[in-house]
Amino acid sequence: MTNRQGLKRKAHFLGTKIKSLRKRNNLTLEDLSVRCIQIDAEAGPSVSYLSMIENGKRVPSERLLQIVAEIFQKDVNWFYDESLDSPAIDPAPLESAVSGIPLEPGFLFSENLLQLAIPELLAQTGTTGRQFAHLLIRAHQESNRNRFPDIERAAETVGRKRFPLDVEDVFDIANELALEVRWFDKSPFKDRGDTDAPLNMIVRSFYDAPNIIYLNNSLRDTPSRLKYDLANHIAHKVLHDGDGARAPQVSGGRVSGRRHDADSPNVDAQDILFAWRDFECSYFAAALLAPKTPFRQFLARHAHAINAGDRIGLTTTLVMRRMSSVSPYPHWHYFDAYPPGNLRAVYRGNGIPLPWGNMTMVSDPCQHWAVFRMLNTRSTKPSSQISVLRSGDDKRLYCCQSIRSKDAAGNPHVLCAGVDLAPALRAQNIDPFETISAIEQSCNAGGGSGAIPLEARRQLESISKILNIGWIAEGSGKDATIICPRSSGCPRDKPCLGRTKPKLKPQIDQIRDSLLLQSAS
Repeated sequence: MTNRQGLKRKAHFLGTKIKSLRKRNNLTLEDLSVRCIQIDAEAGPSVSYLSMIENGKRVPSERLLQIVAEIFQKDVNWFYDESLDSPAIDPAPLESAVSGIPLEPGFLFSENLLQLAIPELLAQTGTTGRQFAHLLIRAHQESNRNRFPDIERAAETVGRKRFPLDVEDVFDIANELALEVRWFDKSPFKDRGDTDAPLNMIVRSFYDAPNIIYLNNSLRDTPSRLKYDLANHIAHKVLHDGDGARAPQVSGGRVSGRRHDADSPNVDAQDILFAWRDFECSYFAAALLAPKTPFRQFLARHAHAINAGDRIGLTTTLVMRRMSSVSPYPHWHYFDAYPPGNLRAVYRGNGIPLPWGNMTMVSDPCQHWAVFRMLNTRSTKPSSQISVLRSGDDKRLYCCQSIRSKDAAGNPHVLCAGVDLAPALRAQNIDPFETISAIEQSCNAGGGSGAIPLEARRQLESISKILNIGWIAEGSGKDATIICPRSSGCPRDKPCLGRTKPKLKPQIDQIRDSLLLQSAS
């Protein structure tokens, strides 16, 4: 009886500890099962067996404990210590990645006044309705952590969670929906837009109601783009019954450009509708080509490399954007940057501050961001970077992987996916502030970039294994860099632009303070 009670007690504590680690790292039972099987296919548990272990109904083998210890970077003996770092409870609901501030007086932000003021604001700042719509959509994405289960379910119903899909599979889905495909020839053309150097622009595809998809013959040369465009229009058929109210799919040109004098000074409602439908259809297309569960397992096998899609005919853009939707770790961002420094696509699920002045093309953003540095290279290999981001007194630690590519029109651009490392450090009971400060001190000693101290590097390598994001370990082996939202506010000990003169107090304030001082005396 005593032995049976001891075995039961042992099973309870082992299961509770495994469950606590799994939940603290936002993994499902299936996620942990897959990670175990990837390390040792024979010893890896099924989902049901793992559930019994967590509930104390089975005792894990020594080999399985070694596997779990490797995944969560724990010593095996830790599992036999009958104490817990934290209770095995569900993680608290995630707060929105972006936050606002209450503005007073509140009546100025009433619906009626905003409807009057926003069009005037857009007209006077030269912001197009499309740009404004993308800002709204981005805020919606970020507040939802890029999780839209209704669109996921619609895509999985159509694609039946098959993965990977080849070109013929996607054409078969189009045929099942009674869609007709027609081809056209149209080469890239020059569109100057707002830049001194003309950009290439190409019309890739468009939809004609009720059921005709027009595809550019140039897509035949890049099956990954062909699959995406076809899936994008399948989405329009499924989500909007193919009513045709959507913009053509284009690459390059002035898609995100500022308003020209010939444009209407009023907000075009169609701009906002089309922008939203573009988002819905692109999300559906990604979910169709990369369904959540199998794609999540695919990313785990390839340590979240942003160019892993090359193996299965998926564009790097799709892989990069899809990571933030399917990863167990929710603290992601991604950028798509075009020369000289314009971010065409942005997602900030981790609340990373944007480089200053992006929409107005002000040449003041910090040039040490990896996404901007890659614009000036010719390498097409992925590059990882650890960055300490300083915005005022706020210090953050990020790791990203960037890659230089060309869009369908032949324009060079840089794709970048990254994660906030502080939540991962905190989950392992490591004080992020101490780690960030140690890395920042090393960077300042090197003039803004420096080797990551040994202890901090050890911590990041451990986080890389726990999150199964290989490029965190890769980045920790390189010099880290201090970055900021704006060069003129450089937080380095030796600022990039030299010491800036302190701002003088406005003369009106000086007069006021002088008079108050005289009155007091």
